[in-house]
Amino acid sequence: MKSFQIGSLFDIPIKLDLTFLLVLPLFAYLIGAQIEPVVDILNLLWEADIAADAITGGLTPWVLGLTAAIGLFVGVLLHELGHSITAQRYGYPIDSITLWLFGGIAALSEMPEDWRQELNIAIAGPIVSVLVGVVSYGLFLLAPPVLGDLVAAATLDGVLFVLGYLAVLNVALAVFNMLPAFPMDGGRVLRALLARNRPYARATQQAASVGKLFAIAMGLFGLVGLNIILIGVAFFVYIAASSEAQQVVMKAAFEGITVDDIMTRSPDLHTVAPETTVEELIHRMFSERHTGYPVLENGHLIGLVTLEDAREVDPIERDAYRVEDVMTTDLETIGPNADAMDALERMQRERIGRLLVVDRDDQAFGTYARDNGDLVGLVSRTDVMTALNVVQQSGSVDPSRVDRTAD
Repeated sequence: MKSFQIGSLFDIPIKLDLTFLLVLPLFAYLIGAQIEPVVDILNLLWEADIAADAITGGLTPWVLGLTAAIGLFVGVLLHELGHSITAQRYGYPIDSITLWLFGGIAALSEMPEDWRQELNIAIAGPIVSVLVGVVSYGLFLLAPPVLGDLVAAATLDGVLFVLGYLAVLNVALAVFNMLPAFPMDGGRVLRALLARNRPYARATQQAASVGKLFAIAMGLFGLVGLNIILIGVAFFVYIAASSEAQQVVMKAAFEGITVDDIMTRSPDLHTVAPETTVEELIHRMFSERHTGYPVLENGHLIGLVTLEDAREVDPIERDAYRVEDVMTTDLETIGPNADAMDALERMQRERIGRLLVVDRDDQAFGTYARDNGDLVGLVSRTDVMTALNVVQQSGSVDPSRVDRTAD
């Protein structure tokens, strides 16, 4: 779902995902509905002497629930800031911190492969959560002597409930995150420890396998207890572990391989002229099994036309429209010396199926303007995945073995 920025801290954009706006009222409701059992726990743990009856009438439970829910997400934000600031100290930029359905995500531009750095970054978040819990407990102890003569007894009980709740939940958050369920914090700690004496990709695969087992266990517990949130977390952990393991393995496989090694070179490219009709383009796509063509005019690149562009034209009007009428001129390009993995990540991020390879000295990739570089090839997701299969089977890329006819 979409997210929007609400500010920044330490030059890190802070974003809210739309799922956060959905889950915040749910958390407020759940907390407000569980005031009595939580009060019993706080009174038992710390002899807080909170009167549950005083804070369970009228709108008070929902006000306290919303306050505690907001405080919990503030704790999550501080947790992610712990990761982020530690990563910044090691020179890793942070794209953003996003609060969403299952808490928070700090988006590092690159994951460290030094096990010590990853270990420190991973444990920084839980350490911050414990500190937040300790501070909340300290305020919990200070509240009665400081506020006792200033506010009504019911108000003090409400303050104690929120502070006690946040003290317990932030420590519980730290403990839960330290479970070795990769890619949670504990899973990243596990990978860091495994990476001390084995290749990073192998350590990732092993940590991901452990994470999947924990995800299955969490899912089963969630099903038995009918806990939708735990089931959702288990699903997220399983998918995220699989995805990150795959990305790391691919990165290792593509080490030292450039776009130039896997791209379809310009002499072999299927191109189209701007005056070609959309009807002719559709027939070519069907017969040649291509879904995207660079558009050349007098040998110069002027655009890119894809099946999606052609589909926007009504079938009965395709003879009247030309490629130049529907092609894209804001072109995503990459240099031939860029890493193959960078090309794949770029395509995934931009949600496109191909990148035009342009020989230019000023940048590795970007947008294209006419006459600012020569088209030397095209790299597609098919090229990347075919090359990956070759690497995994043979240990190197032999361009003559890469099938460049599919796109």
